[in-house]
Amino acid sequence: MKEIILASNNQGKVNEIQEILKEYKIISLKDINLKIKIEEDKDTFEGNALKKATEICKLTNKICIADDSGLCIDVLNGFPGVRTARFLGKNATQEERNSFLIEKMKNKDNRRAEVVTCIAVAKPNGENHVYKGVLEGFISKEKRGNNGFGFDEIFELEDGRTLAELSENEKNQISSRRRALEQIKI
Repeated sequence: MKEIILASNNQGKVNEIQEILKEYKIISLKDINLKIKIEEDKDTFEGNALKKATEICKLTNKICIADDSGLCIDVLNGFPGVRTARFLGKNATQEERNSFLIEKMKNKDNRRAEVVTCIAVAKPNGENHVYKGVLEGFISKEKRGNNGFGFDEIFELEDGRTLAELSENEKNQISSRRRALEQIKI
């Protein structure tokens, strides 16, 4: 089984990716005792994912995948976008970010939004690719649901449920990460 380094220590992400890429063995940075934090300082999801994948690939000399994702709200010109996890500063909680977005959207009729995930694959031979997955939906008027993480409690699907109201399996079947990962050819 071909091994792939995942530029993450997030065990939930490792599990999700392993479930989707069953034909590969997914290895986290923790698994190889690599303690590194790569700054996400690019202006695009593609740029951040590629930066992380190529840097870890150079350090390990193994195939590496990395992702960057975020929430893009139509009426806010794609905000918070590539800064989804940081738009209120590095010390803000997810609760604070979600409350801010609900408040910012309270008088908006157009609530369309999308979750974008870009997965970069970097190979030791210098061959790099980026794959993009998108999940379309809306910003809900209130927080709902107890499953998931991040903005799941405010991202509403066409059927009226938020991502946080789905089971983990239901979410993993439709996620933007899955949509990006299913395109990967290694």
